[in-house]
Amino acid sequence: MQIIDTNGIGLHVADQGPKDGKPVVFANSLGTDLRLWDALLPLLPSGLRLVRYDKRGHGLSANPAGPYTVEQLADDAAGLIGALGLKDVVFVGLSIGGLIGQALVLRHPDLLKALVISNSAAKIGTDQMWNDRVNAIREFGLQVVAAPTMERWFSPAFRATPDLALWQRMLERQPADGYIACCQAIAAADLRKQVPGLKLPVQMIAGSLDGSTPPELVRASGQLIPGAGYSEIDGAGHLPCVEAAPAYAKILNAFLKEVGHV
Repeated sequence: MQIIDTNGIGLHVADQGPKDGKPVVFANSLGTDLRLWDALLPLLPSGLRLVRYDKRGHGLSANPAGPYTVEQLADDAAGLIGALGLKDVVFVGLSIGGLIGQALVLRHPDLLKALVISNSAAKIGTDQMWNDRVNAIREFGLQVVAAPTMERWFSPAFRATPDLALWQRMLERQPADGYIACCQAIAAADLRKQVPGLKLPVQMIAGSLDGSTPPELVRASGQLIPGAGYSEIDGAGHLPCVEAAPAYAKILNAFLKEVGHV
């Protein structure tokens, strides 16, 4: 656990595995921190360098005033990759992390070897949807969106387990202003006209019960990207790396092998 200064702010980073291992960088969803990937990492091949970080406004990273832009968040990721001296990165981004990954390739194409766009799209939601959420949080706090968010994040089966409370608390304890600033970044982001120009290997991952980025949205975004693969995890919601980690690892490990990362 460390803080790395990049793009003018301090990002909380977890850097695991051999320093000469092939790097995989993970970017979290809106409302979560780097613990999002805890269940997945033990299922990945040994010898990789696994880097997770809290984006600005989340977790233990700095919380500068918003609004943010997806380009700014992508530049944060680029700065982190540069500060750690990583080369030929496979970037795994979930939800807003997937938007960050797309913007990262578009702005810094030489940094990445391959990209996983998980439970994400080139355009997520509408301005009205995000504005309504931001206004509700400003008035009532993050607690007002917690219960409906759990319904979008997880399948009914997972919501029936005691572990659900951990994820709801994680959401509720994020800095509200950082969460709002990232909502504003998502609202303003529309990469649909740009992603057809991507020229690296891309793997799309969806959850069949995802209430935030439904599988048809993820699939449609993948169809904009030449050669992008698509995999769907049956019975999983918006965070399949949490509730279906073995199925998620199977997809990711196959992609890592396909691009020569293992």
